Amino acid sequence: MSNASETNSNGFYGKIETLGNKIPDPMIFFLWFSVIVLVASWIFSALGASAINPATGETVVVYNLITRDGIIKILTNMVSNFQTLSVLGPVLTCMFGVSICEKSGLFRVVLQKIVEGAKGSDFRVLLVFVFIAVLGDAAGGVGYVVLPVLGAGLFSSMGKSPVAGALCGYATVSGAFSANLMLTNMDIVNQSFTVAAAQVIDPNFTASPAMTYFFSATSVFVLTFGSLFVTMKIVEPRLSREAGLTANTGHQIEPLTPAENRGARAALIAVLIYLAIILALAIPENGMLRDAETGSLVIAKAPLIKALPFFISMLFLIPGVAYGFKSGSFEKSTDLVEALGNAMKDMGPFVALCFVMAQFLKWFEWSNLATILSINGANLLKSSGLPPLAILILFIFLCGFLNLFVGSASAKWGLMASIFVPMFMLLGYHPSVTQMCFRIGDAASDPITPAYAYFGMLLTLCKKYDKNFGFGTLISNMLPYSAMFFLLYILQFIVWYILKLPMGPGASFMM
Repeated sequence: MSNASETNSNGFYGKIETLGNKIPDPMIFFLWFSVIVLVASWIFSALGASAINPATGETVVVYNLITRDGIIKILTNMVSNFQTLSVLGPVLTCMFGVSICEKSGLFRVVLQKIVEGAKGSDFRVLLVFVFIAVLGDAAGGVGYVVLPVLGAGLFSSMGKSPVAGALCGYATVSGAFSANLMLTNMDIVNQSFTVAAAQVIDPNFTASPAMTYFFSATSVFVLTFGSLFVTMKIVEPRLSREAGLTANTGHQIEPLTPAENRGARAALIAVLIYLAIILALAIPENGMLRDAETGSLVIAKAPLIKALPFFISMLFLIPGVAYGFKSGSFEKSTDLVEALGNAMKDMGPFVALCFVMAQFLKWFEWSNLATILSINGANLLKSSGLPPLAILILFIFLCGFLNLFVGSASAKWGLMASIFVPMFMLLGYHPSVTQMCFRIGDAASDPITPAYAYFGMLLTLCKKYDKNFGFGTLISNMLPYSAMFFLLYILQFIVWYILKLPMGPGASFMM
């Protein structure tokens, strides 16, 4: 091993990796956490742990799962817990299309053209990729699925570690969860909870889903360069060095064959036709993909949003099929069927992990431990006596900490809005400020949050390229991203705080 590698393995991240890799496989990890939740529910129920929900005035008590009723509830809901895990369906649906793109060879061809088009500039290629990843959340959970796969292929074609590309794609799309140039479904969901909570103090309060748009749009450019710096200066050099890759191998690639070029043209035509059909169904005022009542394309119940995972899957599958048959990588229909089957075979470990994770998340929710933790955390901040800016920053870190245990952003904000929005309104801050603080903390810790099923999917993908890649390796390489995102988000928030800039249209910083 080289001296550089030895230094790396003995450094801060190396120690984290060594420690983290001693953690069992994620499935065993979540099995242990499930047992901990069961025991904790029994202990804290016996101790009478409780909290008063300020939104309802009701006392929340710990539900003991180790009782006759609790055990029956666990046994009779195992299948439904698995079936209703929100990420399972979208991930598997998207992977049909993504896998066909990969197995047909289209991904490789497209990435090769990107690399060739950069005319030797790795920086320009990575800049475009990271910028796209920052905007990836606009496609919902699809970005978590597509961008790691795309990143792995892109980095590999440039002679860099494919694992670094997968980590960059995942960390960027997850850490930029609160940043976008477009309004997303989460803006709408958050706004509904924020307005309801604010009306406890001001019954006439109203706000639009764009209430944090100015801050979110600015964050896009800040986070793009932050993620690019971490990738190019910390994560990619470390992983490439360990894999024995060199930086100058990226563009030593063979020219595309005539068959590959024909396939690429067929894929492009297929994509254009597909997008034209989607636009024809979406653009007209009475378009089929618009919500029948409001005519909107972006609200949660609009057909476009509800069917987005399928549309994204087809966006990859259709050109993948066109390329495969035109280039000759698919010769008959059975080749396509076999590719689809292999795609699901590759997802087997992820599906098994989802089953265990679904039980843990539901048991944690049923126990009320997460709710009591959130309420007590809010009370602690409120009684701290610290300056307002310090409290707001502590609130950001509290949201980031809770995100490590409770993956659903809408579920967390549904509870926390009722606690913190009125609290900060009484301190003179517009509800948009509180909502943005929540989204900052929730987003910045996303890259290191094991409570997401996508996290297990990422680990599965990395193991495809490195069989020794473990949980600790994943965490140690994700920590620099989370640290950078926390730093940049908070620095940007401090600028907003000092200048009292509006968070979005009609949303002044102070009430």
